[in-house]
Amino acid sequence: MHKGETALDSAKITEDDATLAKYLEEAHIGSLMAALVHVTGDLSLLRGDIKPDLTQLLDPQNGISEQDQATIRGRALEALKKLRDEGAELPPVPDADAILEMVQFIVGRELSGEYVPFLTQELSLQGEDAYAHEPIKKEALSKKDDFKVIIIGAGMSGLLAAIRLKEEGIPFVVFEKNSTVAGTWFENAYPGCRVDSPNHIYSYSFKPKDWPQHFSDRKVLWDYFEECADEYGVRDKIKFNTEVVRAAYDDKSQRWTVETKGPSGPETFEANAVVSAVGQLNRPKYPDIKGVGNFEGPAFHSARWEHQHDLKGKRIGVIGTGASAFQFVPEIAKEAGDITIFQRTPPWMGPTPNYHDYVGEGKHWLLNNFPYYGKWYRFYIFWMMAEGALHAVMVDPKWNDLRHSVSEENEMLRVLYTEYIKAEIGEDQALIDMITPQYPPGGKRALRDNGTWLRTLKRDDVHVTSDPIAEITAKGIKCESGEEHAFDVLIYGTGFQANKFLWPMEIVGSKGRVLSEWWGDDPRAYLGITVPGFPNLFCMYGPNTNIVVNGSIIFFSECEMRYIMGCLKLLIENDHGAMVPKLSVHDAYNEKIDKANEMMAWGTPHVSSWYKNSKGRVTQNWPGTLIEYWSQTKKPNPGDYDFV
Repeated sequence: MHKGETALDSAKITEDDATLAKYLEEAHIGSLMAALVHVTGDLSLLRGDIKPDLTQLLDPQNGISEQDQATIRGRALEALKKLRDEGAELPPVPDADAILEMVQFIVGRELSGEYVPFLTQELSLQGEDAYAHEPIKKEALSKKDDFKVIIIGAGMSGLLAAIRLKEEGIPFVVFEKNSTVAGTWFENAYPGCRVDSPNHIYSYSFKPKDWPQHFSDRKVLWDYFEECADEYGVRDKIKFNTEVVRAAYDDKSQRWTVETKGPSGPETFEANAVVSAVGQLNRPKYPDIKGVGNFEGPAFHSARWEHQHDLKGKRIGVIGTGASAFQFVPEIAKEAGDITIFQRTPPWMGPTPNYHDYVGEGKHWLLNNFPYYGKWYRFYIFWMMAEGALHAVMVDPKWNDLRHSVSEENEMLRVLYTEYIKAEIGEDQALIDMITPQYPPGGKRALRDNGTWLRTLKRDDVHVTSDPIAEITAKGIKCESGEEHAFDVLIYGTGFQANKFLWPMEIVGSKGRVLSEWWGDDPRAYLGITVPGFPNLFCMYGPNTNIVVNGSIIFFSECEMRYIMGCLKLLIENDHGAMVPKLSVHDAYNEKIDKANEMMAWGTPHVSSWYKNSKGRVTQNWPGTLIEYWSQTKKPNPGDYDFV
């Protein structure tokens, strides 16, 4: 049990009244009201006139007036004083009906019964493992010792896979191309790198953390995954500095042979199953521009930052305005002599006032000491980032202007975001026009800004141009207009080879089928996890499991690994050599995915992005709700597979 997760030791409340009142000033009132029910047992708290309005997107208290906030804080203070002074015990955990009422209060609307098990599990009020898999039956336990799994990658998903396999006692080994764990949080060392999902939902469900910031920086995330590798005892199962070159399945032996290159040179390993946890955003992509490589000065990709170069006073060219540039440009602008940003398409940005803020002392105290407050606060963020946001990017077929917005709600979002840009930039209409997107919000990844990016663009020594690049020259960049720019340093913020899943490994399946040839630039998988013709190959963060607005990628990884453990359970308990999804099941699933993506902002034909392949099909994104993915991956249906 983590401190403050399921109960409160009243003896630990030593703060005086004034200090407790000060801490309560930092409370999210909706979450505090739900937590108060646990402390008082009084559901009438939720049945009065004080209710959050989740449509108040820019109000951190969701429209609850200051007077009503004071009322709730007063009741919370009295409850804390009683616990401190009288040593009162907490009432029993509310029953299922009460929990549903509390959930509906937090989300601001009625929910169907199907949400109850999903959201109750996500809340994990008793400290239970929210994404635990069904264990292997006792009579089959001896069989698992001979079943071996290879995991490719020790980033967030690979560590999760290792932790779950160790819990079940299934032998495994992890191959990691880097010198340590954490994947993207190890590799992306550029200035300003930080998570852009709220940190209180960007953590394993079984390993919460008292995060220092609302959106912590890269080093904090790296340390978190290092800590997980040690705490759960999987580090000694990882072969570092070892890259998988090839993996081939043998139909006769029903085993995979995996070839690696590492410190000991080429090696070969065998396993019953392979879990690919290589991620999507780890192989840098350079633009298809004439002359890439011709620049005589330092030139590097943001994901392979070269820290040895002193940028102070330098003329710097930055290609791209995506998520990485959004973070590193404001940092390097503090010392650079001059920066020119080459923009192809501007991003929408969501106003996030606390983007760089540290969590206050009072918030820390509440998360760790007020009974269940941390649970409900995490749940509130989970909903706001997931089901609560998805509807705003769904296409209304009756909407008459899909180029700029896809529904009335999406148009409201467009207006809100546009007004934010105007308010920050001021009277520079030319700059406003250049950096205001002309596609629907949600069409591409929206970024977070607390004014830092927009204020940086207003600096006299920072320039933005949408003049297309014609060529990279020895001295800088030549644009299609004929204008030439001379630089001392070039930085590519041009993203990743996202559509090349499992690249550059060669994956050979049943009957010699090569995965890269089978997929081409149209990768597909059943549930994003399994692929016809590739027995016992399981993907994490596979095709169509990326998220645009709805949730944390860790949620998807935990769902995927629970499903994979269910698959391994089927194999081991039933003495199956292998399992592979039926082509008909795979195709029907992907047909539904394609139709659903067409009805999302990112799937409209007017939007071009890395989410789509060369034919315009969305290969990356999950178009449904979180409950849909949670339900589909709860456990495998044997009828979806052919077994050997």
